[in-house]
Amino acid sequence: MEYIYIGKILNTFALKGEVKVSIDTDFVAERYKKGSTVYILDSEGYRPFVVEHYRSYKGNLIVKFKDHDDINDIERYKGNDIYKAKADIEPLADGGYYFNDLIGLDVYDDKKLGEVIDVEEGVRYNLLRVKKIEGGVFLIPFIPVFIQDVDLKEKRIYIKMIEGLL
Repeated sequence: MEYIYIGKILNTFALKGEVKVSIDTDFVAERYKKGSTVYILDSEGYRPFVVEHYRSYKGNLIVKFKDHDDINDIERYKGNDIYKAKADIEPLADGGYYFNDLIGLDVYDDKKLGEVIDVEEGVRYNLLRVKKIEGGVFLIPFIPVFIQDVDLKEKRIYIKMIEGLL
């Protein structure tokens, strides 16, 4: 099974088994919906947890998992990452991509230029951070002017190179 990273348990919260979680997804309501399953990665692998409820709190989330009703039940998971099964995530409309889908794709113009190592969320548009084959990094705005095609099957992004981009 494939998993998508959605957050991290930052700390426990109060005494009734709630945890403070970083928000590392744009789809909070969908990912942490009551009754949905998330997976906490620990030394033994991905452990399923059912969301009982969540709420926003000072730029993070407070999440309560079913059957974890005491701080002692959940404290050992502090610092662990939270994932969602990729099979449980709804695909986006045509032309939409999750950041995770783009990381690791090779970037091509006439030849291979490098590999996407990160996607940075911008105010007006997102940026692909690309590690060049010969070393160094450059940014490509993820907008139609620059992005000609994204081929997830071939794991490639084809761009339109303009002077000064590299």
